[in-house]
Amino acid sequence: MSTSKSRVPQRYLLLPPRGLQTSAAPASAHLGTLLTSLQPTLALPRGLAGAGMRIVDSVHENGIKLVEMDAAAMRRLREQAPGLRIVPEVFYRTARQPIPTVLGPAAPRSAKRRAAAGGRARAATTAAAATVLNFVGSDGQPVAGATVVAFTDFAQRLGAQGKTKADGRVSLKLGTAKRVQRLYVYPVDSLWPLLKKNVALPRTKAFTLRAIDLAATDALQYFAALAPSGNGAGVVVGVVDTGVGPHRDVPVAGGANTVTGENEADYQDNGDQHGTHVGGIVGARGLAGHGMRGLAPAVTLRSYRVFGKGSDGASNFAIAKAIDRAVADGCDLINMSLGGGPADPATSAAIADARVAGVAVVCASGNDGAATVSEPGADSRAVAVGAFGRKGLAPADSVSASDVGRAGKDKRNFMADFSNHGTAIDFAGPGVGIVSTVPVDRWAVMDGTSMASPALAGAAARLLSADAALLKSARDQQRSDAILQLAFRAAKLLGFGAEYEGSGWPMK
Repeated sequence: MSTSKSRVPQRYLLLPPRGLQTSAAPASAHLGTLLTSLQPTLALPRGLAGAGMRIVDSVHENGIKLVEMDAAAMRRLREQAPGLRIVPEVFYRTARQPIPTVLGPAAPRSAKRRAAAGGRARAATTAAAATVLNFVGSDGQPVAGATVVAFTDFAQRLGAQGKTKADGRVSLKLGTAKRVQRLYVYPVDSLWPLLKKNVALPRTKAFTLRAIDLAATDALQYFAALAPSGNGAGVVVGVVDTGVGPHRDVPVAGGANTVTGENEADYQDNGDQHGTHVGGIVGARGLAGHGMRGLAPAVTLRSYRVFGKGSDGASNFAIAKAIDRAVADGCDLINMSLGGGPADPATSAAIADARVAGVAVVCASGNDGAATVSEPGADSRAVAVGAFGRKGLAPADSVSASDVGRAGKDKRNFMADFSNHGTAIDFAGPGVGIVSTVPVDRWAVMDGTSMASPALAGAAARLLSADAALLKSARDQQRSDAILQLAFRAAKLLGFGAEYEGSGWPMK
């Protein structure tokens, strides 16, 4: 590490030797005394005073801290308290299937060669050429605010992208391209995302996006059937995500925003829509044809927002704090439709504490199509959920219809091609072409293991609700094990293979 870099403050989490509080390790009481002295409102204790350290946030007086310090301060802290775990702050993202991204401009290589040979003016004019595309809904109204991604060379990720204006039009710099290999369109809500291939240019006719039909059967309803209104009664599910609501079909009983520096009471959706979609899958209470119903509509939902306003990353400190709060609030199940970061001791410790306190933790497996489950789903104390779908439920020209991977025993069932897999997979759930709630009082389609994870959490909530003795049992490791065993016993294999579906799907 260079001297200049060593002086740049970095953020770290300070953890006791075990768990999130020193009370989990009685022999570390001396570390509890030190951690208690490290509060954002207090001066640093003797030995650390004057060091390049700042206490940013704290969960418990004798527990986990978020600090900012340089390398010199870290050395002083190690000298004074070598028993503390010093963990880098890392970030996770939502486990929704990501929108494809353009990596380079659409200007053809021939134009680049002309520029190199002296035809720079002509090449610049070519690169600046714009193509206007127009999008309408099934009702003929313009589609505003949709993300449009056009690839002239999909393999190289060359093309252009933008958002439609109020008139449903978008101007894309596609150069002299005569054809778009793939055109992706992601509306804000109410419509199915569109995928068109080999589109000839110029295109004067508007593209039509299909409206969501709330009376139609999507993959969630097909594989779980319409839930009776009492399903999930007595069960509390915590959604650790981008925030939930507002939506008339998704009542939220409470929660917390654990993002450092933001209002703790602001646990509604941060503008991303993801958390509200996830919450609806678990416990929306809509009526058939007029809304959507989750798997356990009678559950008590609590929202724990770990993604900041305008942020696509959730800190491991915010996640650990959210899990800790969900346990304290009496949650029976915690859903985390996020991942993609490294293995993290803080998140792992929070999951372990939750399990010891009788709370089961459900996580998305990730959407990289990789033969390894992403963290934190790979943690053996959580259960990881892959995503599957069924042919014929999504419109043929939708993005969801293109996510087809390996087939099951029923050849119309398929694993999503994006679903991470491997020995750490415990279950699979419907996660392709899922219609669910988004703010405010709207509905949208999303794909991803983000959708499969709350489906599993909702299924587990159904099962737990029907087991009064277990629901009322002592909150300990045996209880959280028993909650997950309900799902394992109910699961049925769909024929994808254990590395893709684990023990299967515990519904219908």
